[in-house]
Amino acid sequence: MVEDTSAPVENAVPVTTATPLLAPADGIPPVVDTDQRFESALSQLAAGRGPFAVDAERASGYKYSARAYLIQIKREGGGLHLIDPIPFGPNHKYFQELNELLQSDEVILHASTQDLPCLREVGINPTKLFDTELGGRIAGLPRVGLGPLLESLMEVSLAKEHSAVDWSQRPLPQDWLNYAALDVELLIELRNQMYAILENSKKLKWALEEFQSILDAPAPPPRVDPWRRTSGMHKIKKRDQLAIVRALWMVRAEIAQEVDIAQGRLLSDAAIVEIASKAVEKPIANKKALEKVLRPLGLRARWMENSATWISAITDALALPESEWPPVRTDSDALPPIKIWRERFPQKYAPLTHAKANIQAKANELVIPFENLITPEYVRRICWSAPKSGVAAGLEALGARQWQIEIVSPILEAALLETEPLEVPETDTPEPTEV
Repeated sequence: MVEDTSAPVENAVPVTTATPLLAPADGIPPVVDTDQRFESALSQLAAGRGPFAVDAERASGYKYSARAYLIQIKREGGGLHLIDPIPFGPNHKYFQELNELLQSDEVILHASTQDLPCLREVGINPTKLFDTELGGRIAGLPRVGLGPLLESLMEVSLAKEHSAVDWSQRPLPQDWLNYAALDVELLIELRNQMYAILENSKKLKWALEEFQSILDAPAPPPRVDPWRRTSGMHKIKKRDQLAIVRALWMVRAEIAQEVDIAQGRLLSDAAIVEIASKAVEKPIANKKALEKVLRPLGLRARWMENSATWISAITDALALPESEWPPVRTDSDALPPIKIWRERFPQKYAPLTHAKANIQAKANELVIPFENLITPEYVRRICWSAPKSGVAAGLEALGARQWQIEIVSPILEAALLETEPLEVPETDTPEPTEV
């Protein structure tokens, strides 16, 4: 589960003393890793009542895949269960039965977009969702990580010392299992408190619409040229350097997928960029030359395990004819960076300044983060090209929810009439440069 992010302050509950939550009330259950235990877990869960608290642990940073290595489920009257999905595999008959059971009621997740892909991979596809992290954002709570929410709303504290461990390890240590179990121990109670806060602040309808939109969202299309997302690409200025980045990225991805290891463990993005920057100036034809280039980054033994492969990729990239080098710029529907709008596109910049300022004012009034009130990219696109069908239809086409459209459309419509920009400091997070 991914921690912690912040939101505007509303409904904050000052905590003087938080009681550490050290272990599940009924102890740590045995891991469900046999047919008999899975059947028993299904029977117990079916005998319970109400929503299901669900969480998943992945091995992010260790494995190439984003699969679940542990799934935690708790239901009132149905017990707490720690399911090891690896012995069963995706779409196993028990996961099919579990999915049918989960679809009978609400599934509670914290930061659901993190866990839903790996849950769906094994065959779990909820039809009714409550996301306590997103609910906290919409409610305007100051900190919406699971730990801070439990502290502020329930006066208990969670230890997070195992949040970044390698969950693919077997057998899983008992203290790791305890940590995992605690992630769902109070999730149902937290959901109930969050529901009440949202209802009292008249935001429940918004939250439920957001939860449903997460379930209904289509799978993202595959990235075009994913290698262009290599961290540090702004340092790469030449096409032959781009060819090296592409070659190294692609061969790294192949190896990482084959052996199921995180790509950065084989060769970091920083290392790829450094190699590409130096290789066009001085050939990297052997292991010694490669080590020399990488040594300033803090040379890691793991990087050199595939040194022959990296050198071959570099050599092949530089041997390509210039016509096969990647272009510096690609055809993209990405908007120009905001920093150039004022000078080069003043007729678009002026409405944008008014839209941002007035939407922020509305967000402050409603006590909700700007990005939850409306996706900033949608605002930029409307201001860049006012939709002929109207702002509301334009926002809907972009993916905005009805409650967002009702609040934001009038603000955007008024902003589009503005011709003089507001003098406000630019606070946008720097956007990635497409190369």
